[in-house]
Amino acid sequence: MLEIKNLSMEIEGKHILKDVSITLEQGKVYALFGPNGSGKSTLINTIMGIYKQSSGSIAYDNHYLDDKQIDQITRLGISMAFQHPPEIRGVTLHDMINICLKRKQGTALDQKTKDLVTRLKLDSFLKREINVDFSGGERKRADMLQILLMKPKVLLLDEPDSGVDIESLKTICKELQDYITKNNASALIITHQGYIMDYIKVDLGCVLFNGSIRCYKDPREIIKDISTKGYAECVDCPNLTKDVGTK
Repeated sequence: MLEIKNLSMEIEGKHILKDVSITLEQGKVYALFGPNGSGKSTLINTIMGIYKQSSGSIAYDNHYLDDKQIDQITRLGISMAFQHPPEIRGVTLHDMINICLKRKQGTALDQKTKDLVTRLKLDSFLKREINVDFSGGERKRADMLQILLMKPKVLLLDEPDSGVDIESLKTICKELQDYITKNNASALIITHQGYIMDYIKVDLGCVLFNGSIRCYKDPREIIKDISTKGYAECVDCPNLTKDVGTK
């Protein structure tokens, strides 16, 4: 569904991504590991059009994304969850729900949407400005609500398991797993510790190291190798490949 070929990106002369190639297949969930500063967040921001690549291509569902704007990419069916969802003053969660559903402001919530709000434990947040004085878990639950309402085919999730209590993580993951299963969607999940894998079925794992995809294998094996050997030795695994998803 989403194919990245030989993607490179630099900021102020510094190479952040170097010849990255990944294929995300429909219905598959991928975990992306890597040390701080390796380019993980930059990768998904580049897919979304927030950053523009220096070279290489990004294609989704027979559309090249290279020159498309964020709103165009979102309408094609790709959505991103932020590592640190921002505060948006002057816009309530109810307002944002209607934006996500492409409805007029002030439209009452339908029962299906109400049920999702309730499952994500956000009923009391509907009249509050988005993420203003929200805890980490509340921000992540509100962000997941918005993403699921947009019904994406590909979800790019930047550390959904960081800064989140166990109860919130379980709640988020249950809704995420149900959505992926029912809609045959794909997801690329950035994670450090891999806690999310206790609640989400992850099919494949890869490591981004020094701006390049360096390893591809079972995600739990990757976590084990990182914890026992460190990234430097982990990326020298025999499953090195440039095209994750087609091995």
